[in-house]
Amino acid sequence: MNRCHWSLVSRPVAALALLWLMAFLTGCESRQDSRLNEASSDQDQLNAFAESLQVTYTVVNNLEKGPCGSAGRCFSVRIVLSTTKSVSADDWQLYFSQLFPLHQVISDEFSVETINGDLNRIVPNENYRGFIPGEPKEITLYLAGTHGNEYEAMPNYYVVRDSLQPRLVLSTVPTTDPETGLEVLPHLSSFTDPDRQFRITDTEKIEWATAEILYQRNLDTVHTPQATFGAVIPQPLKTEIDPAKRELDLTHGISLELDGLERETLAAALGRLASLGFPEREDGVSVSISLREVTKDLADAESYVLLIAERGVTVDAADEAGAFYALQSLAALAHLDDTKVPFIKIVDSPRYAFRGLHVDVARNFHSKELILRIIEQMSAYKLNKLHFHLGDDEGWRMEIPGLPELTDIGSKRCHDPSESSCVLPQLGSGPFGDTEVDGYYSLADYREILAAANAHHVQVIPSFDMPGHSRAAVKSMEARFRTYEANGDATEARRYLLSDLEDASEYSSIQNYTDNTINVCLESSYVFVEKVISELQKVHEEADHPLTKYHIGADETAGAWKDSPACEQFLVENAERVSSTSKLGAYFIERVAEMLADKGINPAGWGDGMGHTEVSNMPAVVQSNAWGRLIDPAHVAAHRQANNGWDVVVSTPDATYFDFPYEADPKERGYYWASRQTNSRKVFEFMPDNLPAHAEFWTDSEGLDFALHDREPLLAGRRFAGVQGHLWSETMRSDQQVEYMLFPRLLALAERAWHRASWEVPYDRSGASYSKASGHFSADQRDDRDREWNQFANVVAGKELAKLDLADIFYRIPTVGAQRIDGVLFCNLIFPNLQIEYQLDGGNWQIYDGAVDVGSRSVQVRAISADGTRRGRSLTVQ
Repeated sequence: MNRCHWSLVSRPVAALALLWLMAFLTGCESRQDSRLNEASSDQDQLNAFAESLQVTYTVVNNLEKGPCGSAGRCFSVRIVLSTTKSVSADDWQLYFSQLFPLHQVISDEFSVETINGDLNRIVPNENYRGFIPGEPKEITLYLAGTHGNEYEAMPNYYVVRDSLQPRLVLSTVPTTDPETGLEVLPHLSSFTDPDRQFRITDTEKIEWATAEILYQRNLDTVHTPQATFGAVIPQPLKTEIDPAKRELDLTHGISLELDGLERETLAAALGRLASLGFPEREDGVSVSISLREVTKDLADAESYVLLIAERGVTVDAADEAGAFYALQSLAALAHLDDTKVPFIKIVDSPRYAFRGLHVDVARNFHSKELILRIIEQMSAYKLNKLHFHLGDDEGWRMEIPGLPELTDIGSKRCHDPSESSCVLPQLGSGPFGDTEVDGYYSLADYREILAAANAHHVQVIPSFDMPGHSRAAVKSMEARFRTYEANGDATEARRYLLSDLEDASEYSSIQNYTDNTINVCLESSYVFVEKVISELQKVHEEADHPLTKYHIGADETAGAWKDSPACEQFLVENAERVSSTSKLGAYFIERVAEMLADKGINPAGWGDGMGHTEVSNMPAVVQSNAWGRLIDPAHVAAHRQANNGWDVVVSTPDATYFDFPYEADPKERGYYWASRQTNSRKVFEFMPDNLPAHAEFWTDSEGLDFALHDREPLLAGRRFAGVQGHLWSETMRSDQQVEYMLFPRLLALAERAWHRASWEVPYDRSGASYSKASGHFSADQRDDRDREWNQFANVVAGKELAKLDLADIFYRIPTVGAQRIDGVLFCNLIFPNLQIEYQLDGGNWQIYDGAVDVGSRSVQVRAISADGTRRGRSLTVQ
């Protein structure tokens, strides 16, 4: 479109501008020699448009009927566009991220189309009449799915025109609340209608977590000051506290004596003790640590015996990790405001050998410094496996020598439709490719992460998801192909190519991508995988952190490869091994697993993809992450794969997905397809050894009761290898947001990973059925669980949150439960002993010290961090 048609002026000078525009158009053709200045002027106009454009995004109705046809659940969104200046140009395009598939658009003046994934575009149509201040324009979108919280909306819309530089629409750029430090999306309309906005099905029983709802839930969690004395998170196997409650004073620090191990293996734990006020000093209390032969108390790896008495601290450990964890338990016994620790004997060993945390840095990049802080906190609470998700559709996050395109292109998201310099913007990343969510780890960065993992007794398990969820790699290798082909080197161009360039298959992945899957029929795909694994293995060896496990991912995409000429030929040539297109995904997983095994690396993958393989075609040692929802029913596949002899790691999203909201509150970010509320108490209640038993006391993601039948029980001698927490980063655009979602519920995960509680329902290998009426979970077990939860909550509030503050961890401060009864305000918290504030009629905030008469005045309540420096999100008391 002719660039001379651009116009953006303030309304008071509209008449003058019209005269100027007519003169400008008359002389436009004669001024082609001034293109540089004209382009600059056009860029200024585009910049001004982006500054003046006001976007408002409102979820209208989550229970739409009909507009999405056969898509099932359907919701509507209203986007309102307005400007503070008149705009007549019609050759601009407005790009935005929308997580859900677009089904119908209602707009007189605009067309909306999906580009790929979640990237969409609004363009003026033939009815467009330009913008006039005070005259907003509405677009209604009908989308498949549900939009049950505000933070599924994405920020950073941007405008584009011809070859000009794209510009962010300022009204959609996130800001930060100065009191809470939480992200604010200025274009987002707050939810106000529980029935049409919060509710996602006609039958749902989940309640909006108002102050009143939280108050009722928190009633059985009470401040118990004595609960912190001698308490350790995670709870040890056995604890004996001195009946007289005598204490050892560590005012002068500690003096270390080692027998059979090097100080270097304990340095990180000693550093944590020093940060808590207990440094090493010559005149410090004696801390004697010895490695011992196998005994009754030291029969398992990572076990230890910790004794604190008058003469000091004595540790006997089965191995270096056990000695390390003993020092972490010593740190756990301490309060920040007290130099004394109790006389105590702890005999301890872990429930599971695999106690993991999955961190996704592929969807949105997160800094090396964050990963180092996470590793430090993992070790503080005895978690020992970091599942490091480094590659997915939206980004490739690690330098691979010999394949610079993976990071030159695949680590950035920017507005380059050709994807020659970056991949397409997704997840509200914006158009520039140089933001906080863009980036990768250099080899030096990765070595530093591995070194920190070594120091903290954490194993790093890297993962680049394949063959699905691989768009960043696919597009990077296509760009590489174009470069070498342009230089006339056809052989090198195809060496690492991951796509059949003649593939006519049409498919859509779960994230709405049409081109995100590695073509498993190309030999070059396996050359690529082998190259990546070899380079990974090399850097692990250089860091003295052997690569003994690699997570394939093993995600597949329905419909991929159906019309690929390469796959048609492959199926003909490999008919004995692969009988149909539907078997190609399993073939890829089996072949890559064999490749890994040949290198001495154990393969791991997500349970659904791994379940498509033939056990006889897989290596002897295989890890599978069982990530099905409880109601799916998750236990069936988990039991089946454990009975295959595989190492099954429990990854049940109902309790272990930390990208889900803490509470069912529209202002809590996160997905919720398995759980609308996953607070620390729910994680604490999780019983990983007995998945179907949760039907006795939990509901599904809609708050409905369900029943589970264990018809394929675990065989004798089979048990799960461990449990893992998960942080997927689609809705997390900063390091602080990651910490908010991880902490403090990561402590509850650590509790369940290390310690098997006596109240857990024992697993019945004969098979059993579970429901609210089945009665396997007794009233006594429920009382014991609730009593232990109260202890845990008091320890977190009384000791651990202050330590997280000291470590500069941006944990979630809980929202306050509150109720007004006859004009008197009552407040409580999931973590008692944190300070609460209240505000009356918008006035000054006041400390809540107990029930207070507030009458009928408007009331807001909020909590304060343990160190008193941060405020949590406030709630209104009805």
